[in-house]
Amino acid sequence: GPSMMTSLQHNSTTDVQLLQQALQVSNGDLAEAVAFLTEKNAKVPQQDEATYYQTTQVGNDRYISVGSQADTNVIDLTGDDKDDLQRAIALSLEESSRAFRETGITDEEQAISRVLEASIAENKASLKRTHTEVWSDSPNPHDRKRMENCPVGLKNVGNTCWFSAVIQSLFNLLEFQRLVLYYSPPARVQDLPRNQKEHRNLPFMQELRNLFSLMVGSKRKYVDPSRAVEILKDAFKSSESQQQDVSEFTHKLLDWLEDAFQMKAEEDREGEKPKNPMVELFYGRFQAVGVLEGKKFENTEMFGQYPLQVNGFKDLHECLEAAMIEGEIESLHSSAENSAKSGQEHWFTELPPVLTFELSRFEFNQALGRPEKIHNKLEFPSMLYMDRYMDRNREITRIKREEIRRLKEQLTLLQQRLERYLSYGSGPKRFPLADVLQYAMEFASSKPVCTSPLEDIDTSAPPGGTTGQLMPALRQGLSPAPTQAPSTQQRVPIHKPFTQSRLPPDLPMHPAPRHITEEELRVLEGCLHRWRSEVENDTHDLQGSISRIHRTIELMYSDKSMMQVPFRLHAVLVHEGQANAGHYWAYIYDPHQQRWMKYNDISVTKSSWEELVRDSFGGYRNASAYCLMYINDKKPFLIEEEFDKETGQMLSGLDKLPSDLKAYVKEDNGLFDKEIEEWDTLQARKAQQEKLALCWFMCLCLCVVPPGPQQDPEYMEQPSPTDDSKHLQEDTERAISKAAAEKQEERSPEGLLTAAIKVEYTRLLRFAQEDTAPENDYRLQHVIVYFIHNQAPKKILERTLLMQFADRNLSFDERSSSFMNLWPLHFSQMWHQDYRNFRETTIFLMIGLELFQKKCFVEALMYLIYSYQYNRELLVKGLYRGHNDALIGHYRRECLLKLNENAAGMFESGEEPEVCNGLSIMNELVVPCIPLLLVHDTEKDLLAVEDMRNRWCSYLGQEMEPNLQEKLTDFLPKLLDCSTEIKSFHDPPKLPTYSTLELVERYGRVMASLSRVPADGR
Repeated sequence: GPSMMTSLQHNSTTDVQLLQQALQVSNGDLAEAVAFLTEKNAKVPQQDEATYYQTTQVGNDRYISVGSQADTNVIDLTGDDKDDLQRAIALSLEESSRAFRETGITDEEQAISRVLEASIAENKASLKRTHTEVWSDSPNPHDRKRMENCPVGLKNVGNTCWFSAVIQSLFNLLEFQRLVLYYSPPARVQDLPRNQKEHRNLPFMQELRNLFSLMVGSKRKYVDPSRAVEILKDAFKSSESQQQDVSEFTHKLLDWLEDAFQMKAEEDREGEKPKNPMVELFYGRFQAVGVLEGKKFENTEMFGQYPLQVNGFKDLHECLEAAMIEGEIESLHSSAENSAKSGQEHWFTELPPVLTFELSRFEFNQALGRPEKIHNKLEFPSMLYMDRYMDRNREITRIKREEIRRLKEQLTLLQQRLERYLSYGSGPKRFPLADVLQYAMEFASSKPVCTSPLEDIDTSAPPGGTTGQLMPALRQGLSPAPTQAPSTQQRVPIHKPFTQSRLPPDLPMHPAPRHITEEELRVLEGCLHRWRSEVENDTHDLQGSISRIHRTIELMYSDKSMMQVPFRLHAVLVHEGQANAGHYWAYIYDPHQQRWMKYNDISVTKSSWEELVRDSFGGYRNASAYCLMYINDKKPFLIEEEFDKETGQMLSGLDKLPSDLKAYVKEDNGLFDKEIEEWDTLQARKAQQEKLALCWFMCLCLCVVPPGPQQDPEYMEQPSPTDDSKHLQEDTERAISKAAAEKQEERSPEGLLTAAIKVEYTRLLRFAQEDTAPENDYRLQHVIVYFIHNQAPKKILERTLLMQFADRNLSFDERSSSFMNLWPLHFSQMWHQDYRNFRETTIFLMIGLELFQKKCFVEALMYLIYSYQYNRELLVKGLYRGHNDALIGHYRRECLLKLNENAAGMFESGEEPEVCNGLSIMNELVVPCIPLLLVHDTEKDLLAVEDMRNRWCSYLGQEMEPNLQEKLTDFLPKLLDCSTEIKSFHDPPKLPTYSTLELVERYGRVMASLSRVPADGR
């Protein structure tokens, strides 16, 4: 963590420098060198190696730790305002009245379901992830080396993710890529540009060529676009508005490309009208046909990126249909010349090979005085047929649109008729008619009762004379408490909530007729059966007709004649965030590998249509597509590779480049090769020096020098030959004995030490390679096993084993360990810190599981919560750094569900102390943990949260005493609160100290007991 890195920055000099210093002071005398090393305490500045741990990978998920607050960069759509929650519930209830008529689910159930769905979705979105805006290079060039044939990423040089997304989308249009790479500036302006436009556009084109050439042939995993970006930025006065003006920047980029190619086209035209390849690629034409104040008009207009409104539409075709018609167009098809109406239709006469739609996902909120992002869901297809919008299909499209309009009118009529069946009644609550008839039949068929429902209740007046007030209340199903406590008389039973489970056993479960004859029942049952059957048949017929009309509308444009203009989705540019800030990336289709790729700054990864849909359609997340790039599927040249005319081989890498760019890329690759070579030389030198230092150390282990301070990790402590140290000492002595017993020539002391270490390492390696049950976790028995599992560097293993062999009770002198403390291998400290964290996490888990098995859920929760959080932090570094994530997650989830169940039971009791205790458990333990279940987006955790919320929301609308109703009303917003902030949390429990043997034994015992639980219970 940060504190560790801070402490490392104040350590002593590097290993090699310290040894060299000792050599200089001692003039080669070993005894003097040892004395210098053991006595020296002065602290000198140390090289900062923190940068070693900076990664060049995208930090896809930045999780909230226990006790911390949400990252300030997390975009929160939820807010803390309770009024917003109330509005959400009100809207849900409004929706529910319609849904009820179709499903028969009550208003309350529908409201609960929708609020829960919204809250869980928002939590998922806002806790999901944030993105690092500016990347730091790893100092190791091998981390930055491109894998063979992998696409090259673009470095984010400060709010430039938008540039990366746009450029990658264009670069992967191979025809566009070729045009840029083979662009040469007009000959007349090579010496001196004539105007500002040329002065700016031509250098930009050259930088774009350089950038594209590196993206083709670089040996680097990602390249730096700074020079091209800076020229583009300089065209704008403010450099602070990149996020807001992405659309403007993109237009400017394409404008400059168009201008640059126009200059070239004019020079090459030779008397003909110049052809601009940018215009031919990205621009099309449409015919505007309309009426203006009664006068018909028709004209042709050009278009580039076609803007589409998102608000109010569910898919791309709906957006396009709306965009192609403006105003009232009935007069277009009539012969009336004097109509005052105005309107127009757009019909495409020529579509560009690359058809780009700008989705307007930002609008200005007048009330708030700021722009807002539209998060609505908008679906779009991977193959878009544009036939219905073409001018040549104008007449057939109008006929089909008229047919769809007529079908929708029929649909509305049928849906209104169906509504009468599904929402029957004259009061505020409506029910499906078939159910009403069924309920009537059930009532009539119930066994008759001869007693009044009030007969078993003592209605005599309690003290205070409240009989007159009490009787009406009883008839309404309420039993308010007497105004004074009864003294000698038996107290009138207080009506408590959830009374259904407490009905006297002799009362029927449902109301029933007092008297009904068999004849009456026979006639009534016959009628009700017949009517219900008729109603169900009518409902089924209406639903069938509605489904058929929906299907007819869906298939309206699916005939072959309307599928002749196919456009395949090439790229989707995604924005995540709000109107004034966010992150951009692109999904681009690779037709040769036939898969989607995700281009997220320097990270280029394989993706899928499913991931694209999740991130691009919008709806429940704050990520959505803002630009769609389609390409004409009948023009393969757009994405076709180039082939060598002589050999027929596909061109790749540097072979795709013109000579000037080939030289440019070779030069850059040469610099990168040199950087790798220098790094490898440096590492080899370090390894040699460390080997020499290790050899020195082994010799020093055998020298007699006064002991220095001893401070090893607790699992390698040697205060006395007992517990851990005794066990460790026995292992070490066994290894030394085995090494000494081997039939070898007489060994030198350092040779014996080396052999003994090898014996011990072989033993531990065998443990590490065993496939064991969870209860036999050898990582707990020895730190070396943990290091081997996690592929620790060789020098870490050597140093750790040397620490073990430096025990003061062995023939190897303890001063070796003292020397080790003066030998500051920072990586070693970090690895040992990780192991300490692993043991700590294990103790949290062990105690939590033990308490869980004893049903001490309140006490177990914090141990399980912290073991899960700490374990996640370990697993980020590697699969074997921690324990089974799913296992800990299961018991954490189960513990919360048990607490929720217990708390709900206390609330249902209606007794004051129990109710308070139950709500206290929820407020202090369960509610603060809900964001932790949502943060990692696992389905089981989300369902658990939904179950907990459903349990409490199910009490809405049930009869209960006013004070309980008040408590429930006060508590529910906290439970349903969508805020991502962890407002309060307990500190981690204090952990006892365990010896390794005790920890291994107790952990093995609890894990073995879990393995006896059936799989579905774990």
